[in-house]
This record gives sequence, C-alpha cells and structure tokens, in this order.
Amino acid sequence: MSLSNLSRTLARSLSLRAGFSRHISTTSLLRQEADLDDSDEGLGQATFIDLPETHQMLKDTCRQFAEAELWPIAGPIDRSGEYPEAAINKMGELGLMGIDIPEDYGGTGLDALAYAVSLTEISRGCASSGVIMSAHNSLYLGPIKYFGNHKQKEEFITPFTTGEKIGCFCLSEPGNGSDAGAASTVARDEGDHWVLNGTKAWITNSYQAEGVVVFATTDKSKKHKGISAFIVPKPTPGLSLGKKEDKLGIRASATSNVIFEDCCIPKENMLGSPGMGFKIAMMTLDSGRIGIAAQALGIAKNAFDTAVDYSAKRQSFGSPISKLQMIQTKIADMALKIEMSELMLFKAASLKDAGRPFTKEAAMAKLACSETATYVAHQAIQVLGGMGYVSDMCVERNYRDARITEIYEGTSEIQRLVIAGNIMKEYGF
Repeated sequence: MSLSNLSRTLARSLSLRAGFSRHISTTSLLRQEADLDDSDEGLGQATFIDLPETHQMLKDTCRQFAEAELWPIAGPIDRSGEYPEAAINKMGELGLMGIDIPEDYGGTGLDALAYAVSLTEISRGCASSGVIMSAHNSLYLGPIKYFGNHKQKEEFITPFTTGEKIGCFCLSEPGNGSDAGAASTVARDEGDHWVLNGTKAWITNSYQAEGVVVFATTDKSKKHKGISAFIVPKPTPGLSLGKKEDKLGIRASATSNVIFEDCCIPKENMLGSPGMGFKIAMMTLDSGRIGIAAQALGIAKNAFDTAVDYSAKRQSFGSPISKLQMIQTKIADMALKIEMSELMLFKAASLKDAGRPFTKEAAMAKLACSETATYVAHQAIQVLGGMGYVSDMCVERNYRDARITEIYEGTSEIQRLVIAGNIMKEYGF
C-alpha cells in the first residue's frame, strides 16, 4: 500500500470510529474497545496500554519513513542548513503536511492524537523536518482551518497540504517576545484594502513560506483587543525577509525577520473579524504547544535510543557499561521522564479531540516534553562520554535541537504561568 493510500485508509478508519471514540471522556491515549460495558468490575475497557489501532499503524508508518528518509539526511542538513525539500514533499505525499485538515480541503482528516504521534516519529528522525511540519500544520494551517471562511480555506489551505507549499506564522516582534499583546505592527484601513507596516521576528519557515498568517494592531486604543489577524500571500509587494538566522539547532529550518513596508492586501484577507487577532493567536498557540511537545519528545527518544544502544555495546572493565549502576540510573531516569511526558502529550491531544478545554494540559505537555528533551540529550551525552561530544553521533545534535523547544511557542517560564493561572481558576481564585 502506498503512503498516500495508507493515509486515506487511516482517515476513513478514524471517521468510522469517531462517533464511538468521542463518547470516551477519560484522559484517553486510550485504546478504544467496541464492547465497553458499565459493569462494576472496573472503569471500562479503555486502557493506557496501547494507542488505538489506527494511530499505531500511523506511528509505525512514520517511524519507517523517518528511518529510511530522514535519519540519513539529518546530520548533513544540520551542517549545511539546507532546507529538506525532497523530504517535505514526501511527507506531503504521506499526508503529514495537512494531517488534521478535512479531506474536503485536501487534508488527511485525522485528529490531534494522530498529529502528535506522527510528529514525534518525524522529529525522532530529524528535528528540523519536525519543526517545519509543526509550524506549517499548527501555526499556519491551524488558524485558517478554525477561523477562515470557505474562500480563504480553498485559497490558503488546499494548495498547502501536499508539501509543495508551506506557510508561516508571524506573531513575535523584535520588542515583544512573550508579550504577544503588545504588537507594534499596524494594519491601516484604506477602504478597499489594508496596509501593513512592521517587523516580525524569529519566524520559522519564513524563506520557503508562500503563505503568511500575520497579526497587526488595527485599533491601538483597545490594546490587545485591537489586534487583528490577516493572511498574506508570498510574494507580495512590500513583504520582505531579513537575514536567515545562524542558529544553534534545528538548522535546516529557515528562521528570519519578516518585514512589512506599506504591504497592501485585499480587505477579504482579514482572518476572522476585527479585534479577534489576540484570541486567534492564543488559541493557535495552545494547539501549537502540542506540536512542539511532540517534536521535543521525538528528540528525546532519538537521544535515548542512541544512549541505550551505545551502553549495550561499549565495553569497560570487561563488560558493557550498561551493567554499571550509574549508567543504569541514567537509563532509568531518562526512560521515566520520556514515559511521563508522552502520557501528558497524549492527554492534551485527546482532550482537544474530545472538544474539551486543553490549554493547561497543552502547556504541561510542552513544558514536560521540552525539559525532558534537554535532560535526556544531556544525559545521553554523559553516557557516550567523549563520543557524545562529536558530530559522529547524533546526541550532540539532539542537545542543540532540544534547547529551542524550551523557548519557542512560549518559554518554559510562560508555560508555568499558564499552568498556574489555570489551576487558580480551577480552585475558584
């Protein structure tokens, strides 16, 4: 079966199961069984043992793809900074570049759990490919999917689901990283069109993007309630790019400023209604945090795989170093953090799929997975010793790639504020 056919098969299977699975209100990463009953013997047949069968099929397919197509290029493109165009096109063929977009608009029609599972495996193979997929799906397609009208979806989603075109998301600015409500980029109403002026910073996918979701102030008197969202095709006169940043990690994904200088766009390119921009941005980031959590988890798993394999083969004092208690402690601690983080990720994705609030859980997943990625990559280097410090082994790249997951789409400090704020609300304060 071809990759595209498998994607369609998974989508059909999920749609058949959707009516049933949405009735499960537990924190489901859960394998759903058709013969659930309400007997007193337990809480039903849903368990934390497995993914649902369709998601497991997707996971296996993505792992095979990552091992065959992404692992061999991950090191070379990290060194060169080259955009992995062929790999992204193949990911499009697999259905990954529009994985939770409805089939009516050219997507695969899967759910947030499928997105999390697939992105984890892609990032396990290559973190740069993972962040390209994440920024495109969560940050570009996501807000248009949820807030765009039919015409906008046909124009700015359908051509962007094959991997041949990708998009980007312009929120951060040079003077306001975590303060998303302080947008200095402005959109001026000129009757039949908008004129955008300002600079956006740290924009992933900027160089390859052919569509841009951008946030700009339309009414300064209303502060964050005066921010609106717009879709800008690229190229467009007045839209230019800054220098491509020379980054510590995820080096094959392009990051730069996006500059708007008297950039004119049609009136109908506003996304949602005036003043909805801040709400759109915050809701988009909630979903985006599931994507970054998955990326971080994939990085952690790649580092862990390498550490376990190396410890079993490296001989010291006449036996594998995996026999040494200090190494076993590191392996146990890494495994524990990965397992806990994965469960948190799957809970956040499952809550989103169930249509329940997931802001707190998405922040928890992003925080847990990103800090786990940094920790596991660090410990993997310790297990490998000197070999962990050279580019012959992937763990030094894992360490560099992991670090950004604690920064973008909300720093670890911001995630803790989001979590604490939601907890206080839950307690009635």
